[in-house]
Amino acid sequence: MKGLFQKLTKSGPTKSDNDEFITVVSGLPRSGTSMMMKMIEAGGVAPLTDRLRAADADNPKGYYEFERVKQLDKGDAAWLPEARGKVVKVISALLKHLPPGEQYRVIFVRRHMSEILASQRKMLVNRGEDPDKQDDAQMAMLFEKHVRQVEEWLRNQPNVRTLYVHYSDVLSDPLPQIAQINAFLGGQLDTQAMAEVVDPQLYRNRQ
Repeated sequence: MKGLFQKLTKSGPTKSDNDEFITVVSGLPRSGTSMMMKMIEAGGVAPLTDRLRAADADNPKGYYEFERVKQLDKGDAAWLPEARGKVVKVISALLKHLPPGEQYRVIFVRRHMSEILASQRKMLVNRGEDPDKQDDAQMAMLFEKHVRQVEEWLRNQPNVRTLYVHYSDVLSDPLPQIAQINAFLGGQLDTQAMAEVVDPQLYRNRQ
């Protein structure tokens, strides 16, 4: 995948509009979005989550999911005003279904494709499913095409600002990444608390 280093597109919000925009954490499955949710929560932004999906061996710190997000593609967006001033996890495939009436700050977590695929295979094994039911080369090609399409969509949305952060950068050198996340979200986060929840031991599928 191209562009593995984080980049900031468009300008960040001001303090006065922090309560008006919705912070969205996104990325491919198994890319580190749950870790990012936990970091932002530690920084002082309340997560929108129903906690219906319990932590497990694949995500020991919790999934930080909100079930109604999965219905975005079916038109269920009535809950979005509740997300203003909060952070919610939205998988990359559902980003394009976010309605245009809100202001979004998207933190898109990137991860090496080989690590994503390895993590997915391990999750399938843990669930007792066949890890070979998917072809890694084909999945990588489909994921990379999908990410390019999502990036293009994000660039063309006037109500969306996007920060790209790479998973391995956060784990290997968290402070610069946290500083950019803080600036992107208005500069009011508790960066020390964010750094304290970064757990390199969870980096179990390294490239």
